[in-house]
Amino acid sequence: MRYSLVNRVRGTFLGAFLGEGLSSQNSFRLGKIAVLGTESLISLGRLDVDDWLKRQEQAGIELETNINFWGQIILATLPVAIFFHDNTDRMRENILAVQRIFNWQNEPMIRDASLIIGYAIAQSLNEKLNPHSLISETVSFLDKTSTLLPQELIKVNNLLKKGVGLETAQRELSSPEKLISNIGLAFYCFGSTLEDFPLTVLRANQNHNFANQNITGAIAGALSGAYNSTVGIPVNWQISPSVTNSPAWGLESFAQMLTLADTMMAVWSGVYDLSDNCGEFVDTGYTIFAAPHIIRRR
Repeated sequence: MRYSLVNRVRGTFLGAFLGEGLSSQNSFRLGKIAVLGTESLISLGRLDVDDWLKRQEQAGIELETNINFWGQIILATLPVAIFFHDNTDRMRENILAVQRIFNWQNEPMIRDASLIIGYAIAQSLNEKLNPHSLISETVSFLDKTSTLLPQELIKVNNLLKKGVGLETAQRELSSPEKLISNIGLAFYCFGSTLEDFPLTVLRANQNHNFANQNITGAIAGALSGAYNSTVGIPVNWQISPSVTNSPAWGLESFAQMLTLADTMMAVWSGVYDLSDNCGEFVDTGYTIFAAPHIIRRR
């Protein structure tokens, strides 16, 4: 195993958060529903539509028909994709159930976007992601659809094969449908700088001709974070004030989201007591790991 599953899960959430935040220091709102979904999965150990709706109503989150709320719904699939990553059939079923929670089951673009992002993340978590076949596998997983997302992904694949630069990719991937452009560019940035998390999210946030850079950055960050894990995210980014001290995603700090991620994976693995109160957060700080004899006493 190249990276631990826990580090990949942490990397997925942290990557989405950092990718979103690079577009604007006033962002950090796309993941609110993802937090509610994570808490629900922890509490019940399964996906429950009614419980998720109840939490959403209690939080006072009202969904609107604009692209930022589309971004929230897509990121809301992250905990579902993670929790069911080891069975893609169940993952598909539960991602579609999440769409029904938000009454977006009749919006094929949101459905397809959630499925392809969920599939790509699951491949990383299962350590089965093959960069040469990821796009074709993702299109196959999506199956028949009325949206143009498969064509956009195929275009991304061709651009990656040609090795074109960012500006060319931005021109080629521009679409009247904003969300298609955002997703296409996010997959391009991820695929073209696969092993480099910082470069992926920085390039994703240079889409000056595209609207909603925060969505492109969040998607690219989640994809790259799942693939590279927290090991690939610079330490100074992980301990920046935006992560450790600033309110984000409806929490007092994003560090609480990482605690939720750890707890969710404990539930997934069967080692967590569901009677525990997942609403209590304890700041445990950062643990440092190194090869033998590298860290020494002063």
